Amino acid sequence: MSRQAEIAAMRRAIALARPGVGRTGDNPSVGCVILGPDGIVGEGATAEGGRPHAEELALAAAGAAARGATALVTLEPCARRSLPGTSCTDRLLAAGVRRVVIACRDASVFAGGEGESRLRAAGVEVETGFLESEALVLYARYRPAPQG
Repeated sequence: MSRQAEIAAMRRAIALARPGVGRTGDNPSVGCVILGPDGIVGEGATAEGGRPHAEELALAAAGAAARGATALVTLEPCARRSLPGTSCTDRLLAAGVRRVVIACRDASVFAGGEGESRLRAAGVEVETGFLESEALVLYARYRPAPQG
């Protein structure tokens, strides 16, 4: 997969998230694009009110095509949920993505590096800080609760 395809996919994820800023409750607005060998196979953005999450929607759209694909997300996937349900990290692992490209890290108690660490520990290739300066505008007002 070309770097240009990944750049275009992350910019698409940013564009998907942009309209949701301020409309997702306590959750940040996140965009996710699932990129297969022949292009985009799924995409999603955090729904109004904060649920479902972007990764959940993108993976549902991709279906079996997510296996072996690359997920590009504007914010680190959650490792835990505030409400009962499967975390985005667990969803990405269950779908069999081989690579996760993250624009911005998430300092919240539901991610805080744990999503990234769990993906790596499971053998998923992870890249962080990809087009971060372009995605940061999405999170200018997002202030996650401190951990601890």
